[in-house]
Amino acid sequence: MKLRYLILWMMVMVFCMTSAAFAATPKPISTIPWDKLPDTFDGQHHYLLLCIDQWNEKGRPADAKAPVNKEGHRLDRYGNTDGIVIVTLDTRSHRIMLTSIIRDALIVKPGSTEDNQKFGRINYVYNDSGPEALCRVISEHLGLKIEKYILFNFSQIQEIVSYLGGVDIELDNGEINYLHRYRVPKGSVVSLDGKHDVYNNGSHPAGVYHFNGHSAVLYMRIRKVSGNGDFMRTQRVRTVLSTLADTCRTMTWEQAQDLANNIMDNNNVTNLNLEEMLQAAEYAWNLRDCTVEELRIPPEGAVHPIDFANMSAQELDWEACRQAMASYLQNSFLVLDEED
Repeated sequence: MKLRYLILWMMVMVFCMTSAAFAATPKPISTIPWDKLPDTFDGQHHYLLLCIDQWNEKGRPADAKAPVNKEGHRLDRYGNTDGIVIVTLDTRSHRIMLTSIIRDALIVKPGSTEDNQKFGRINYVYNDSGPEALCRVISEHLGLKIEKYILFNFSQIQEIVSYLGGVDIELDNGEINYLHRYRVPKGSVVSLDGKHDVYNNGSHPAGVYHFNGHSAVLYMRIRKVSGNGDFMRTQRVRTVLSTLADTCRTMTWEQAQDLANNIMDNNNVTNLNLEEMLQAAEYAWNLRDCTVEELRIPPEGAVHPIDFANMSAQELDWEACRQAMASYLQNSFLVLDEED
């Protein structure tokens, strides 16, 4: 009997030690203060695209405080930004760049000091502190100044994708099975030859399928399929955006203006006025023949999982992320110099 208790005690101790090791304390994060960020490169224009994990949630009031319950615990009242993408339009060297950031990256929360850093997940910042605070957090962690943002909910993304006629996406068998089990609406994910509707029972081959707006949102939400979790989810977001960019290549300037107006009508909150939105549309339209480039933050090898404050997160090497971002953006000037 004593041996049984001893074994049980040892198992409990091993569990506690393992749990304590997994629930690690985050390392200090090096950031660059807003007032020390470098100037934006001439000709590069950065726009932060955000999507909250809600279908119909309205925008967070500008004067809202961080929502908490009676016990002081955080509430997800306004939605978490599970979609975070920086669109960079480089009119100097003729490039369009998409940079996606994983939703569970650990960051220094707004209001922290150098001596007292408070940590949280990046996708919580909007709900707790607002879109301007999220722009600042991303800027200070990545080393570039981002001031313009557009935030959507799922329904608004759905409307914009549908407005553009949907998207054609190559699916593997795991993604097809997931969408079928999810019961995507009939006719919303169909093979290009029209022979396979993922809604129907039966075998559907891997290949290119046409998505309407609603199912394109569901596709971008896929995480637990084909491995790599949230990293693949951010890849799927970039895939949809790149495909939409390809769709826009044949637009006339009048159609591009109509799209800008549609985006102004279908967003939760933005600090772009109509003139600025049309200016961004003009930049993009003039770049419509260039290849869309992609970067994921974090780059390979600059991240490891961490369990912190009862939540799963990813601890990033933000210095490595800044170096990858700087190299990505500065490549514009290297290319231009070589051409010159």
